[in-house]
Amino acid sequence: MRLIVIGAVAAGTSAAAKARRNDDNAEIVIYEKDKDISYSGCGLPYYIGKEIEDIGELTPRDSAFFKKKYNIDVYTGYEVLNINSDSKEVEVKNLNTNEVFKDSYDKLIIATGASPFVPQIEGIDNSNVFFLRNVQSARNIKEFIDNKKPKHAVIAGTGFIGFEMLENLMSDGVNVTIVEMQNKITSNLDEDMAAFLENALKKKNINIIKNSTIVKFDDKSVTLKDNTVLKSDMVIMATGVRPNTELAREAGIEFGVTKAIKVNNKMETNITDIYACGDCIETFSTITGKPVYRPLGSTANKTGRIAGDNSTGGKLEYRGNLSTGIFKLFDMTIANTGLSEKEALEEGYEIQVCHNIKPDKPSYFHGKEMVIKAIADKNTEKILGVQIIGYEGVDKRIDVFATLITYGAKADELFHLDLAYAPPFSTTKDPVHYTGMILDNALNNNRPIITSEELRELVAKNGKVHVVDARVSKQYDEGHVDNALNVPHSKLREAMETLDKDSIVVTYCNKGVTGNAAQNIFITHGYKRVYNLSGGHKFYKESDRILNS
Repeated sequence: MRLIVIGAVAAGTSAAAKARRNDDNAEIVIYEKDKDISYSGCGLPYYIGKEIEDIGELTPRDSAFFKKKYNIDVYTGYEVLNINSDSKEVEVKNLNTNEVFKDSYDKLIIATGASPFVPQIEGIDNSNVFFLRNVQSARNIKEFIDNKKPKHAVIAGTGFIGFEMLENLMSDGVNVTIVEMQNKITSNLDEDMAAFLENALKKKNINIIKNSTIVKFDDKSVTLKDNTVLKSDMVIMATGVRPNTELAREAGIEFGVTKAIKVNNKMETNITDIYACGDCIETFSTITGKPVYRPLGSTANKTGRIAGDNSTGGKLEYRGNLSTGIFKLFDMTIANTGLSEKEALEEGYEIQVCHNIKPDKPSYFHGKEMVIKAIADKNTEKILGVQIIGYEGVDKRIDVFATLITYGAKADELFHLDLAYAPPFSTTKDPVHYTGMILDNALNNNRPIITSEELRELVAKNGKVHVVDARVSKQYDEGHVDNALNVPHSKLREAMETLDKDSIVVTYCNKGVTGNAAQNIFITHGYKRVYNLSGGHKFYKESDRILNS
């Protein structure tokens, strides 16, 4: 059996390695038009920022490694020009010699990856405009920085690459401006969490321009659509990627609704004996079962392994993804998994949302707060999605939530998780536990919560709303929700009789705990419609600064 793999980065090499483990007698050949193979693309920004000094650490395997360890022939600088599925042949061009030849296969795996989206903008081909996608592009960016010593840079886009480049350029002393075409930063967060993050970045004096696009590049500046001119010695275009599908299109391979290659759960295309994997394919959501395009390194490795397994007689099947993602930004960590609030509503779910602000470990072990936004289905009580902004321990919690969502956990089950505890690592009740407690109370124990946006809408529509700030007077004086009445928790029982029991009451404190205690008092004294402000005044204040600026 002869297996040909097109592409030698994450998915292609993973597919070939798994195929070899299944069949030691197969002939396995990989054609890759680039020079570098099997590299860690996610590590490239940190090479540019000098956190990783030797780029060889990101490219530990070459053709010789695969030949010696796996008996796999990897040809770099070879481009597959077309696929003939009738004769089971591919036409290949040696880019070094321009020689063109044909090679035959019994099974074929397409792992052609994705390429940066290149908008049609005047000056896009200038030598100081860069797209970060492969090892050579990282070398080019680093060489430019080392030789030209740029003072000002513009980053277009606020995805993973855009933010990772922000941190690494600033570590080199470059003054960076971010330009984002949407009305919020980072597409993997809901608007309120994006606003919370943006406010944190503004405190670090980072210039962010939203609702704008670049219309022209010059050597020392870029021009925006409103004719604003920004100083810029270099530009990083982090405008997303598109699947490399031209080869598959010409071969008659079917595409999905996301315009990536359509495969089944065994990575089979519509053409017999042709498989596809990695950033060129469409996958599906574990929650909804609907098609999605999620070009992530973790997904590429997973789908590559499945393609390699099935092409050599295996039975592995893909089970979907949650679009789980995480990135580091200065001292912060931002992560998400599952559906966002916006996505859940678009899918027709009736949802319960909560915001939970808790430290990753006790203060005597220098614990730092994280904000957890969770979305649950009111009907099934299953967790649908989670977003976290914090410092330490975010990765641990997002992985717990991803596991819970994968196996259909309900809100009330989170409290009962037997999670590891010791003061250097967590609090006695982990932030995961608290998230479950808040959701369970809202769903099952008549302790409803209200988001900041819902509160603003409620006040605007219904004047008969009493917003009660249960903090001490000093905290109230330093800042409070508009038109809130300050009744400290310790004085609440005496003062509450002045409020109409038929009115809507919204309680809050700094982060939610005392607000919940105040809510309990109102409810046990006969008040029927009492809400606790989700995330407390802290989340309200931090997100409000951006959303209503």
